[in-house]
Amino acid sequence: MYRPFDETRRLGLGQETEALIRTTFPDEIGMLVAETVLPKGPASDCLEEGDILVSINGELITKFVPLEDCLDRNVGNEIEIVAERGGERRTFKVKVQNLHSITPDRYVEIGGAKLNNLSYQLARSFCVPVSGVYVSEPSGMFRFEGPDRGWLISSIDNKPIHNLDDFVEVMQGIPDRERIPVVYYSIADVHTTSVAVVQVERHWSRFRLAVRNDKTGLWDFTNLGAPLPPKPIVPSTVKFLELDESLGPAKELFSSMVKVSYYMPCRIDGFPKSRKHGSGLVVDAERGLIVVSRNIVPFAMGDLSITIADSIIVPGKVMYLHPTHNFAIVSYDPKHVGDTPIRSATISPINLVQGHHVSLVAFNHNQRPICLRTVVTDITSVTVPHNATPRFRGINLDAITLDTPLAQQCSSGVLADSEGRVQGLWLSYLGERNNSGRDNEYHLGLHISTIYPALRPMQQGLYPKLRNLNIEIMPIHMAQARHMGLSDEWVKKVEIANPSRHHIFMIRRTETGSLSASILQELDLILSINGKVMTRMYEFDVQYDAKELDMVVLRKKVEMEVTVPTEEVDGNGTSRLVIWAGAMMHEPHKAVLQQSKTLPSRVYVSARSKGSPSYMYGMVPTMWITHINGTPTPDLDALLKAVKQCPDNSYVRVKTMSFDMIPTVLSVKTNMHYWPTAEMVRDDKEESGWRKVADLPTPAKEVAAATTGDGPADVLVGGDEVDMEGEVA
Repeated sequence: MYRPFDETRRLGLGQETEALIRTTFPDEIGMLVAETVLPKGPASDCLEEGDILVSINGELITKFVPLEDCLDRNVGNEIEIVAERGGERRTFKVKVQNLHSITPDRYVEIGGAKLNNLSYQLARSFCVPVSGVYVSEPSGMFRFEGPDRGWLISSIDNKPIHNLDDFVEVMQGIPDRERIPVVYYSIADVHTTSVAVVQVERHWSRFRLAVRNDKTGLWDFTNLGAPLPPKPIVPSTVKFLELDESLGPAKELFSSMVKVSYYMPCRIDGFPKSRKHGSGLVVDAERGLIVVSRNIVPFAMGDLSITIADSIIVPGKVMYLHPTHNFAIVSYDPKHVGDTPIRSATISPINLVQGHHVSLVAFNHNQRPICLRTVVTDITSVTVPHNATPRFRGINLDAITLDTPLAQQCSSGVLADSEGRVQGLWLSYLGERNNSGRDNEYHLGLHISTIYPALRPMQQGLYPKLRNLNIEIMPIHMAQARHMGLSDEWVKKVEIANPSRHHIFMIRRTETGSLSASILQELDLILSINGKVMTRMYEFDVQYDAKELDMVVLRKKVEMEVTVPTEEVDGNGTSRLVIWAGAMMHEPHKAVLQQSKTLPSRVYVSARSKGSPSYMYGMVPTMWITHINGTPTPDLDALLKAVKQCPDNSYVRVKTMSFDMIPTVLSVKTNMHYWPTAEMVRDDKEESGWRKVADLPTPAKEVAAATTGDGPADVLVGGDEVDMEGEVA
């Protein structure tokens, strides 16, 4: 640092030296002082902080430009440095290191993360040695707990990591899906060392090396080899915790509860997280079926891990996603758990009602089991607030609330009767994003009977084929219904049908493009279905098996009899993904169809990677793409056909429609070297459940020539560098 003479004198600058400098440089007002000396650097054994630079190779130096010029002329050579320390003049011999040798010119991509050798610039900022592997983009398997940035890897699988070559060598010898310990620390806190057990992820993204090419200005990619196949799973037998007898019969349910972890390599359907954790209930131990919240498993693209008895971890598979209720059914292979005494949960024949005593069996925020007796305060039909960026939320459900604040500390669990039989699920519901940028989550109970229509076919080895009206409903009280035209006759029918709760249901939303949307309208009051007065949410389960329903609705004070067709809704969720210019696009998922009244196109932008052309040129999540260079793109097939005709490094006219129906034309410059076009389709024959269609060709031949090794970037993994939020009012 440059310091004035007043300060250098306090540091011990001699009068003779000051006089020499002032005589040689009459306009000079200060000198250069060593601010930071990096540990294990070329000058770490001789220079100290506070040393005042006098000369280099006999040349007096007081400015940065002459200093840098002198160092540049002596790269790789030894120089003589004269400095003063505490009034004493000292002379040192130091070899000048090449700055390029400690400036990263290569990095590694693996499991969604990017890593490189620690740079001199970062080392200087934190006064640490220029060594080690730095996680420059934490994501996927290298997304640790703690601060978002600044991690240095010390060891992997108990093998020390000193540089990027060590890292590559170690990772090449570890099989895919292996769980390994990674020791790391933050560059901002070198005193604290942490360890994380991570699962190697080599099946969603490639393991490759990027090297800066100073001739072309590009980073050339080289594939570092195919992953070693996963090791076969060895069945293990473990015991569950033995809890105190004072907890009552409900404590036995912990042998039917497992912990669920879900890693999502690509953020689709508007879901904001790449990892979720919670607990699930084993409902069929013989088949390995588990029911879990859709806030934990929002879609069927990811790696599912099931932890049993806090001891063994086995892989899981997403089997079914309920389209409206907040639960998913996943499975594991029972052969993997050996003779572990895991049991199917016993279901209670008693339905919960307001005022019932119930046991909450769950894991708290410390992942410790709790079992407490409480009371059901209310069971009511709730509407979970929707988010500006559409994403799954539970609708058309009766929510159970409890008389204990501890329930809000438990994101998932079960509700049991006095004999330890399950009466309900305790689930977390993803709601809206608040003004501070945080996602609200609601913890509510769900009747266990809600899962029966989906579970029972699966217990018979069949896939659930449920039909749906594709509407969102909400309850309204009689006072409001009367003013909307409900007759006294219907009021009496409601009072007889449900003496404990006098309300009927109003259609809040119809689903765009559904068969029912052409017959039913928003704000219609549903009076009866197939002759039955509808006053309870579970009574709408009649839709699951019927191809059409005879309904009586009240619309604008007029009673109408209508026949409404239902539609079969699969439980797979999004099953096709197209990636172009860094934007992730798929058909509008159910939440989009629920929130949008029109459908400009079936090409919906769900997310965009930061730094990509789509991000730079203003393509926003929640947009629809309607045209490419004037060619209509009504669906994904048309989009792929259109973008195949777009040369690399050319501007493409992209006509879009915002969620608020505002048309915009964007000019997006393609860059196939870093952001190629790719397609992912769901394929149950693949181990991961998805198959990547080969990177799609473009008219530009120079794309292949500019890339070495394995070709264009692997853009599947979105990780934590993905923008999900659109500009929606």
